[in-house]
Amino acid sequence: MASSMLYGAENLAIIRGRAYPNGLGFNGSDLHGKKSFLKINLASGNSNLRGISKSLIVPKCSVSVPRPASQPRFIQHKKEAFWFYRFLSIVYDHVINPGHWTEDMRDEALEPADLYSRDMIVVDVGGGTGFTTLGIVKHVNAKNVTILDQSPHQLAKAKQKEPLKECKIIEGDAEDLPFKTDYADRYISAGSIEYWPDPQRGIKEAYRVLKIGGKACLIGPVYPTYWLSRFFADMWMLFPKEEEYIEWFEKAGFKDVKIKRIGPKWYRGVRRHGLIMGCSVTGVKPASGDSPLQLGPKVEDVREPVNPLVFLARFLVGAMAGIYYVLVPVYMWLKDQIVPKGQPI
Repeated sequence: MASSMLYGAENLAIIRGRAYPNGLGFNGSDLHGKKSFLKINLASGNSNLRGISKSLIVPKCSVSVPRPASQPRFIQHKKEAFWFYRFLSIVYDHVINPGHWTEDMRDEALEPADLYSRDMIVVDVGGGTGFTTLGIVKHVNAKNVTILDQSPHQLAKAKQKEPLKECKIIEGDAEDLPFKTDYADRYISAGSIEYWPDPQRGIKEAYRVLKIGGKACLIGPVYPTYWLSRFFADMWMLFPKEEEYIEWFEKAGFKDVKIKRIGPKWYRGVRRHGLIMGCSVTGVKPASGDSPLQLGPKVEDVREPVNPLVFLARFLVGAMAGIYYVLVPVYMWLKDQIVPKGQPI
């Protein structure tokens, strides 16, 4: 059991509790590191063990790399993300998803969202080309699902998908959602938080739009521990640490906050390079109304003029840093083919 859980890191759910450590980014090269250890509570994602807590010794996590949430990244702001996806939308489903966001990963990540009724009202925030929405409409009637994204180019791809024809598809801002308070049964967001200038504000909005007892499911990257991957991650976009996700959810007012680790099978549980889709975070709204968290003005005002030359320079540097994360899954896939099964890579 311990061996299968170590190799199947995508099946682990980390549960907030008194035994929860201060950080979860692993020291060493991967889950098989041999540095300092501590205990955390884990629950297997397997159906026959659901709800059963286990204690497992895992490498002590690293919070040693100082990385302020405000650290500037080159594809960070909404305008930069808009133009980034203007071009990326052309190849997104065929080049990006196969290396970072596969169908089996999507289904694993959506499982904690508990989409048990076809009559649920669901909002898919940052839904892009609708790849995640295709997983949602397996469980929920498409007419009850709204796809929201700031990129018309990504949404144009979603509109072409036959299973999504009955979905509502709208342009909008994850940090200022056009839904009334206590509107939805489920809030889903996959691969969007990395472009939010203010993640806490976006998660606060997730809380607001949910009904009492509703659940938010946010799927996103995890921060690398390998130095070169950290360098490119910090240049490109936001790669939160796992404890940051939990802090943002709890500050927004969510209860029963949990993390489920996911990743491509050919990574064999390795997380040192970070993952563009590395975890599925869920939380339950305990009371109706807005989030109890009070925030100041938005970090970014998209109406402010930008210097075209500075914008272009930031955009090009950020896009080049992103190429590194196109190559990483290829590298890991090759290692998976070469290194004998059962051995760490």
